[in-house]
Amino acid sequence: MTLDRRAAAALDRLLPEVPERLGVAVSGGGDSMALLHLCQTWAAARGVALAAITVDHGLRPEAAAEAALAAQACAALGVPHETRAWAGWDGRGNLQDAARQARRALIADWAAERGVGAVALGHTLDDQAETVLMRLARGSGVDGLSGMAEAARDRGALWLRPLLEVRRDELRAWLRRRDIPWADDPSNADDRFARVRARAILAACAPLGLDAPRLARTARSMRRARAALAAAAQDLAARAAEVTAGAVALDRAALAAAPEETRLRVIAGAIGLIGGRAYRPRLDALEALAEAGTGTLHGCRAVTVEGRLWIAREAAAVADLTARPGAIWDRRWRVTGPRADAAVGALGPEGLAACPGWPATGLPAAVLEASPAVRDGADLVAAPVAAPDAAAAAGWRAAPVLGACDLAARLGAH
Repeated sequence: MTLDRRAAAALDRLLPEVPERLGVAVSGGGDSMALLHLCQTWAAARGVALAAITVDHGLRPEAAAEAALAAQACAALGVPHETRAWAGWDGRGNLQDAARQARRALIADWAAERGVGAVALGHTLDDQAETVLMRLARGSGVDGLSGMAEAARDRGALWLRPLLEVRRDELRAWLRRRDIPWADDPSNADDRFARVRARAILAACAPLGLDAPRLARTARSMRRARAALAAAAQDLAARAAEVTAGAVALDRAALAAAPEETRLRVIAGAIGLIGGRAYRPRLDALEALAEAGTGTLHGCRAVTVEGRLWIAREAAAVADLTARPGAIWDRRWRVTGPRADAAVGALGPEGLAACPGWPATGLPAAVLEASPAVRDGADLVAAPVAAPDAAAAAGWRAAPVLGACDLAARLGAH
C-alpha cells in the first residue's frame, strides 16, 4: 500500500467522524513536511478544511527560517498557516521538556481559537522506538513502555499521530521523489539530548535485533496490557472511590484487597485528577505514599481518616490561585454568589480556624483547607464548603466540577 493510502487509512481510523476542520503541526522538518502534504491530500478528498501551525521556540538562529519554509509550503498548498512564538525559556530545568510542554499549550490555544478539534502530529515509528528506549532507561513500567498513543485527548483537543507506523527514512524518500524541501534541525545531532543518544544506541543495537520496529512492536504489546490494566483500575474505582468535595476518598480495605498494580493505578489516577498533572508520579514516591497513607505528591495531600485514604489538593499548591465568582477555580470548583468583585481562593489553615463548625461537615481538615473561600481583600466573606449553612444564608454556593466520570476517564486515558 502506498504511503498516501496508509496515511489516509490511519486518519480515517483515528478520527471518530470526518471533522469540519483538521489542524496539522508543521515544524519545517522532514516528518512534519511529509505529514502536511499527506494531510492536505486526505483533507481535499473529504472536504475537510485544513489549517497549519508552526511553533518557533526562538532557541536557534535557524528557527525563523524553518518557520518560513513551513509557511511557504502551506501557501503553495493553499493551507492557512500561522506561526506562534515561545519566549518562556528561563534557562532552568529540562529544555526539551519545557519546549514540548510550551509547544503543546500554544498549539492547543491556536486550535481552540479556530474551532479545530483535532491536530495531527508528525511522530514516526522511529520516534516511538526512541521514546520506549528512553523510558526503559528510566525504569518505566507498562504505561511508559506503551509509548506514544496514536490518538489521545488533552487540553481540549484530539491529538493524532497517523505516521506512527512509518519509518523516518521512508518519509524522506517520499519527499525526495516529489522534490519537496525540508529543513534538518541541527539539534538532532546534538548528543547532549537524550533522544539523540537513544537514536545512536538504537543504531548500535540493531545488529542484535533490538531495532526500531522491534521496540515499536513492544509498545503495541504494552498498550494492549495497559488497556487491560486500565479496565481493572476503573472497576476498582467504581467500587472503592468517591469523588467528593474537590477530593477523592478511597476505601482502604478495598484497595488492600486489590492487586498492587491496580491499587497504585487508582491512587495515581486520583492524584492526577485532583492535582491536574499530565504525568503519573514516580513509582517509588507513589509506593511510599500508598504504604504510608499520608504525604504530599504532585500538588496533592494524602491523609487517612476512618478507613478512607483521602487524596486532596495541597492547600499550599493553590495558596496564590484566585478566580472571580462564577469562574472555575482550580479546575475543581465553581463558586457563585451576590458579589462579582470578591475573590475566590483557597480557604487555608487560617481560614479553616475561622470556621469552628467545620467538623460537622464530616470532611478532613486537609480537604477543607484546599476548598474555596470568598474574600474581600484579607477579610473572609464565606467558606461555602467548610461553613455551608452560613455561606448559603449569605447567598454563596460552591458546586464541584469533578465527578466519578472524570476519575474513570483519567484511569482509562491512553
